[in-house]
Amino acid sequence: MLANKFASKLAPTGSIDERNHDMINAETFLRSTKARGLSFFTGVPCSFLTPLINRVISDKDSDYVGATSEGEAVGIAAGAWLAGRENAMMCQNSGLGNAVNPLTSLNHPFRIPTLLIVTWRAGPETPDEPQHELMGRITPRLLEVMTIPHRPFPTSEEEVDGAVDEAFEHMHEHDTPFAFIMAKNSVTPETLTPPPAIPPAPGDFHDLNAGGQPASRVQALEKLLDVIPDQAAVIATTGKCGRELFTLADRPQHLYQVGSMGCASGMGLGVAINTEHTVVVIDGDGAALMKLGSLATIGAQAPRNLVHVLLDNGVHDSTGGQPTASPGVNFSAVANACGYPNAHACDDLEGFGQALAAAWRGHGPHFIHMRIAPGSMKNLGRPTLAPATIARRFRDFLVFVIKIRESKTLGHRLSLQIHWGVIRIHHNIVTTNCNYSNILIFMISRQVCNFPLNVYCVGAMVTKKHYQQCSLV
Repeated sequence: MLANKFASKLAPTGSIDERNHDMINAETFLRSTKARGLSFFTGVPCSFLTPLINRVISDKDSDYVGATSEGEAVGIAAGAWLAGRENAMMCQNSGLGNAVNPLTSLNHPFRIPTLLIVTWRAGPETPDEPQHELMGRITPRLLEVMTIPHRPFPTSEEEVDGAVDEAFEHMHEHDTPFAFIMAKNSVTPETLTPPPAIPPAPGDFHDLNAGGQPASRVQALEKLLDVIPDQAAVIATTGKCGRELFTLADRPQHLYQVGSMGCASGMGLGVAINTEHTVVVIDGDGAALMKLGSLATIGAQAPRNLVHVLLDNGVHDSTGGQPTASPGVNFSAVANACGYPNAHACDDLEGFGQALAAAWRGHGPHFIHMRIAPGSMKNLGRPTLAPATIARRFRDFLVFVIKIRESKTLGHRLSLQIHWGVIRIHHNIVTTNCNYSNILIFMISRQVCNFPLNVYCVGAMVTKKHYQQCSLV
């Protein structure tokens, strides 16, 4: 029903390219999203997206993370949201197929909103290559099947703010994704001003293997819990890893991934580059192999606060113990080759403890490959909290959420400044018809300020008439 409510706003077949062939400037769209707090983008390029991606990369006030797959990009965007960032994922419609799994098993159960910008190769009246024909016919319907509302990407300057408002209204009300479908030639050409590419220095490999009897996953998790910093955030991969972690110790900073196999590392990256907290990803061999390209993305982004732990039992434990390809993979060497400055290999608890101690001391990203025995706890339960509750508890551990209720007719934007434990909310006029939502949400890293926090509205335009509510939640 939700998708159908918005589906009518997508032009009928043939009509997108039969509209006036207007084009917008990428800066116009970017200015509109930034005014609403969205400046974090990730994705995989498409020729239709070239001007927009080029502008985002060149914009000093925006962040862009190029992913190795669309599914990974969804995970990165979800991690950014968990760390308090409004976010967008851009991809070709053929790549939407790669994104189906995390969109349905990560964004949906955890209720994580992401703005999707999906191109329409082989769209109506747009002949294209054979590989795009089928996806071109089903792109809108595929979004509708996933209950993701959509509308055409705006192609006139007057249309941009209203279109972005519509997307934000949905995302803030329903906590689920919204999609723009971009036709060919929607954005005027943009030159690319990329940052200089600096190859990482060769990483260090530390072989701590002892050749003894491997520990169980529970023993490895207990060791991790004994030494992990109190303020570290933990993302545990899908399957029995997260279930065992929940059984051993449920903490607000723990996120137990369900579904979206392989996306834990991408989520961890999205969190790590948007927080000062140490972020620990607990991965599995089957999951890591499914999204091995994520190691390259992590190496390229080089978050110093990320510790990537791979607990490798050589099997798909949750589905009956079928073997994975991990015995033939030197994961630590792969991590070093991808840009991780430090990689450790270990096969017992003593070596694991040494590797973790080194990770807490030095700059990352760190990679720890720990071989463990197959098997799990007997009578293993599952997390008793709903995924959406876990996600919000995790986000609340990382960031303050400030909600300010605003008059629907007030056309203003709020910006935040941090001054020694005081959040100052500044009020600036940016438009005269900004009515996308009556609640503006700002999220500030919990490590930015000391307690207690006070919230002040300052500026000539801020009065009780304008705001019925200003609360720190």
